Order: sequence, then C-alpha cells, then structure tokens
Amino acid sequence: MRTIQFREAICEAMSEEMRRDESIYLMGEEVAEYNGAYKASKGMLDEFGEKRVIDTPISELGFAGIGVGSTMTGNRPIIEFMTFNFALVGIDQIINNAAKIRQMSGGQFPCPIVFRGPTASAGQLAATHSQAFESWYANCPGLKVIVPSNPYDAKGLLKAAIRDDDPVIFMESEQMYGDKGEVPEGEYVLPIGVADVRRQGTDVTIVSFGKIFKEAIAAADILAQENISCDLIDLRTVRPLDINTIIESVKKTNRLVILEEAWPFGNVSTEITYQVQQQAFDFLDAPIIKINTADTPAPYSPVLLAEWLPNRDDVVKAVKKVLL
Repeated sequence: MRTIQFREAICEAMSEEMRRDESIYLMGEEVAEYNGAYKASKGMLDEFGEKRVIDTPISELGFAGIGVGSTMTGNRPIIEFMTFNFALVGIDQIINNAAKIRQMSGGQFPCPIVFRGPTASAGQLAATHSQAFESWYANCPGLKVIVPSNPYDAKGLLKAAIRDDDPVIFMESEQMYGDKGEVPEGEYVLPIGVADVRRQGTDVTIVSFGKIFKEAIAAADILAQENISCDLIDLRTVRPLDINTIIESVKKTNRLVILEEAWPFGNVSTEITYQVQQQAFDFLDAPIIKINTADTPAPYSPVLLAEWLPNRDDVVKAVKKVLL
C-alpha cells in the first residue's frame, strides 16, 4: 500500500468529494492561490477553479457565515480555518447558526458544512495560538466533532464528514501535516462515531485521540517491554462518543488511563471518566487517571512548553500507578 502525508490525505478527500458532487466547494484564507497555509489544498485551484476553491479576506466570522448561509441554497461547503484559534472570531456562526438551524427551522434546513483546520499546540506559538477546542465544540448539540490521528483515518473520516447532512468540526494539527501513513488508492469512507482499537491488551486501557495519540503509542511500546499489555483506543470521533468500545475494554482490563491535550477542567476526558464510572464502576480495580496539559495558558518557552504538555512518560507513570 502506498504511503502519503497527512496533508495529502486531506487534499485527496476534498478533491475526490468535489469531483463526485458539484455542490461542494472549499473556502478559507490562502486555500487557493497559495495552495493552503499547510499545502492541504495543493493543486485544487487548478482543477476546480476560483468559483469552487475560494480565497477569503481575514474575516472568519464573515466567511463562516457565508458558508452556513450557502447550505440553505443546496451547497455543501468546506470552511478552512488557518487555526481553530482563529475560529473564535467565527464561533457565533458555528454555534448559533450551523448547530441550531435544523432544529430552529423544524427540519426544513439541514446544514451540511465542514469546518476544518488545526487545533491545539504546535510548538512555540504561545498562549493564544495553542488552544485545544475539541471539548468546546463537543459541548454543543447539533455538531459532530472529529479528531483523526493519522492519514488513513483523516481521509476516510473527512469524506464521511463532507457527505454528512449535519455540521461537522474536523480538527487537525499543524504538527501532523507532514506525518506519513498508509492510505489505499481506492474509495473508502470511515463511519463517524466509531473508535479504533489500535492495539489489544489485558492489563490497562489507554484512550486518546488526535496528534497526542502518538505519545500513547510510544508509551504502550515502552510498557510492552516491561510485559505490561495495553488496550489502546483511538477515539477518532469526540462527538458522537463511542463510549461502548471504551466500556467493553475497561470490563476486560479493569483499569483506565486517558490522555488528552487539553486543559484539565471540563474536557473530553472528564466526560469519559464520568460515563465509565457510571456504567462500569464495578469493573474498575483502580481510580481512573486522566492526563492533560497544565492548567495554565500555554507558555512560549520551549522548556516550559515541554513541562506543560503531557507526554509518553506521563502515560507510563499513570499506567504503573493504576496497576499498583
């Protein structure tokens, strides 16, 4: 099977869907002439033209609103934010219009729109450009939230998101666009809301998603050398949450560690912790441990940033703690 970059998987998913359906278009800052800020739309302007690959001013509220409005006339837009940190400027359109229009119109207006772009930290970008927004959007009924960790999932899930009749938040990472992985050349679409059990184990369940999932894999490799067997679950979709896969794993391993690149208060791992203790409390042989960033804005200093971010060593320590 061929190996391609994460950005190429994103580009292929958008291009294949745009060839299939002329109502789909891409809009955002630098998506056309510059081939995308991270080159995730390379070559798309040449193929589809300026009416379907559209450069915008630096006005997230404006082009998010145009995208939402265009769904009411039969279009299926893909809106790229250069970073979801900038999406805060357009969050009113996402939360108050995209997420609610189907209900508020009595079902007359579906909103088939994808908002995509990078989330969370990406090195020395400091506090206002290093925030994870998965739990923010997952808190809003009407939105689906997808956070892939590899090129294969990125392509299959983005195609599913584009075909979905509800608004989808599709979150990537600046530090993943160059990641390589195996992606088939043929057509495939992955189901939204289904987690992937990446590794089978018996001693502990580790749950994570997005780019930080690589730290979970690295931790599982270290633990395997010490004969500690991990069930490794990649959520892929935050909302809808595949809690059943997590519950079944916990019933087998009796221990749970959750790794998430987000502030510790009120995040995705908090919700998983609540649902697991509610549905599988009697199966737990140790308290659930969730691993998050420090409860501060992201620092700029690389030394402090390394302390702020969770990593594989944190996961290894947590696993050994629940095994005591």
